[in-house]
Amino acid sequence: MRDVLDDLVKWYESGEPFGLATVVHTFHSAPRQPGAAMAVSASGEVSGSVSGGCVEGAVYDLAQTVLGTGLPVLQRYGVSDDDAFAVGLTCGGILDVLVEPVDALTFPEFAEVAAAIGRREPVAVATVIGGPGTLGARRVIWPDRASGSLGVARLDDAIDDDVRGMLAQGLTGQRHYGSHGERRLDELTVFVHSFAPPPRMLVFGAIDFAAAVAREGKFLGYHVTVCDARPVFATSKRFPEADEVVVKWPHKFLAEVEVDERTVICVLTHDPKFDVPLLEVALRTPAGYIGAMGSRRTHEDRLERLREAGVSEAELARLRSPIGLDLGARTPEETAVSIAAELIQLRWGGSGRPLTETDGRIHSQAASPSSVRSASNATSAAPMTGP
Repeated sequence: MRDVLDDLVKWYESGEPFGLATVVHTFHSAPRQPGAAMAVSASGEVSGSVSGGCVEGAVYDLAQTVLGTGLPVLQRYGVSDDDAFAVGLTCGGILDVLVEPVDALTFPEFAEVAAAIGRREPVAVATVIGGPGTLGARRVIWPDRASGSLGVARLDDAIDDDVRGMLAQGLTGQRHYGSHGERRLDELTVFVHSFAPPPRMLVFGAIDFAAAVAREGKFLGYHVTVCDARPVFATSKRFPEADEVVVKWPHKFLAEVEVDERTVICVLTHDPKFDVPLLEVALRTPAGYIGAMGSRRTHEDRLERLREAGVSEAELARLRSPIGLDLGARTPEETAVSIAAELIQLRWGGSGRPLTETDGRIHSQAASPSSVRSASNATSAAPMTGP
């Protein structure tokens, strides 16, 4: 919904109702992930997409119907790879789309939700999409409060606890309960749409490789910070894509900032006086990805220095070095792509092999709840050419 938020706020504030279509579940090679949204105003204006163009026409018609009846509808699009063209979903995937009417009466918390999203503050919307509950019943959950109801107090309590955990991880998806919130049952389905602040990418070393990595990180949706102790190099002019540029000793800066399981740390300095104290701090944080640039010789020297500094083998196992996938990268831009590829691979559990050499589904059914999987639970990084 972030992509269409400006239009939704405009319509909502003007009093114009709109139909909001949200992808709540996908199967096979679905083109968009859960949470993708498309909206249709009462005047027929369209914003956003739920399928990259495959079924937008059908969703548009359904949204107009929903606006007329005032009743939400859960609709499935696509059947199988063999007959996908017949139903309009050309990629062969299957989408479950919830289409609901939105205005000040049906969604009184919308303005607060939109404001929180705009301020990058965490908020989640939980909606009943199946089972004995009322389709479209909605509850909005913030870290410290909640509003609305799914119909039963015990269910509200259960969803509040679970959603706050999902919100902390930035996880969007379905939860299943009994009709009174029983977690051991699955007769009622709730879609949880989390709007968490973007994950952080911390790039250390104000070099040309860092500029390229910052661009890739921003493209992937990270809040990017570039840090270096040298003020002549760490400037906003040299890193225009970064959200912030910090002049400070890297290890001191890292010790001061908030790091969670979604945080990506890229150490690109390959200078022991920066790397060793920085990685001492980094490897003791919960960051989901910690990578360091350098040749294999640099890597081995770095490991020995870290061991001498008291870093344990378990902590060292979290380090992905040389950083990135083996793409044969040479230039800063190619290197940034190899790092981005590794982040995507770890996030979704991909093999890293050419798709022409693989069989079965292209898109993994299981996604990591964090921006990347924990490096300690992943396979070793493939080599990448580096200084």
